[in-house]
Amino acid sequence: MNGKRILLVIGGGIAAYKSCELVRLIRKAGASVRCVLTESGSHFVTPMTLAALSEDKVYTSLWNLKDESEMGHIQLSRDADLIVVCPATADLMAKMASGIADDLATTLLLATDTPVMAVPAMNVRMWDHAATRRNVEQLRQDGIIVMHPDKGDMACGEYGEGRLPEPAAVFEEIESLLSSPVAASDGRNAALLAGKHILITAGPTREPIDPVRYIANRSSGRQGYAIADALARLGANVSLISGPVSLETPRGVNRIDVETALEMEAAVQSALPADVAILVAAVADWRAQPADRKIKKGATSGPPALELIENPDILAGLAKDERRPGLLIGFAAETDKVVGHARAKLDRKGCDWIIANDVSGDVMGGADNAIHLVTEDGVESWEQMPKAEVARKLAERIADALG
Repeated sequence: MNGKRILLVIGGGIAAYKSCELVRLIRKAGASVRCVLTESGSHFVTPMTLAALSEDKVYTSLWNLKDESEMGHIQLSRDADLIVVCPATADLMAKMASGIADDLATTLLLATDTPVMAVPAMNVRMWDHAATRRNVEQLRQDGIIVMHPDKGDMACGEYGEGRLPEPAAVFEEIESLLSSPVAASDGRNAALLAGKHILITAGPTREPIDPVRYIANRSSGRQGYAIADALARLGANVSLISGPVSLETPRGVNRIDVETALEMEAAVQSALPADVAILVAAVADWRAQPADRKIKKGATSGPPALELIENPDILAGLAKDERRPGLLIGFAAETDKVVGHARAKLDRKGCDWIIANDVSGDVMGGADNAIHLVTEDGVESWEQMPKAEVARKLAERIADALG
């Protein structure tokens, strides 16, 4: 963060008081921050407070004769490495989505080619309103990163989504964006996948045997969730279809929970169309016809016989679907002949890429992964690294493939 420059636009809402802590965190990390305070924001925090914390001038008006004689709104919009709108009220996001420029904040946002991140804060009903959802989708398509608000108690006395994320979480997002190699190389960072819908499956499936038992596998879901997070950070609209896991949903990701392979197949079909599909989930190959009551030990002579039924091949089915995503990626978890099995799977399934890894150790539950990216052009082997790093690298490769 040393030497990075943040332009912080503060909208009008009770959550504006948290912007003061955000300024402190940014300055503590070695970056500079310059504040633009909207008229409505000034009802909650004062220019003097922000000036003291940022150790810089606070800008409030488009009609300041000295600043605007030098085209101050243009200069402000171009001097920063990242523009952060926090809090981004429903009104401010509506103006941003519509291209309205009727004050200093909205004018500089329209005049910039600098990456922009918006941090929403509003009443739960305002956040759920169709107009707000349309505006958020438009902003994301325009290449603006929109953080997902938190869920919790609000100043109005209601409870739900719409609460401003804590300053530490907002700072973590800023730090991640500014430290991204993509951001460092060309400044586009999160706009890379703006407007792209990416479908991901993750985790295991559970196939019931009776009301209390099931067939499953050791998949933790960590790699799929890390990929969903990395893609959302690059601005993609991510649909994450998840088997049963104990993981938090990444910010800005739409999560659909399923349990069985048949439920996962139906959810994948419902989520189409998509620009990219990444099938990371470890789907059970077989399912049983479940008993309607618990199978009792000793009810039969010897172990009970399970009649297994083959589950649908979601990846192969998607490859043949008329709505097939332009980039279709499968995963191959193997215990031997990893690359050989992956090559065969690439041909058999009809997908574009296969991500192969050796799960003979504890990879399915571990924090690291070493993968082989198998395509028609050959095999690229990646050294062992944290799953989050694998996800970031894969997300950037996907962005490159989509141009």
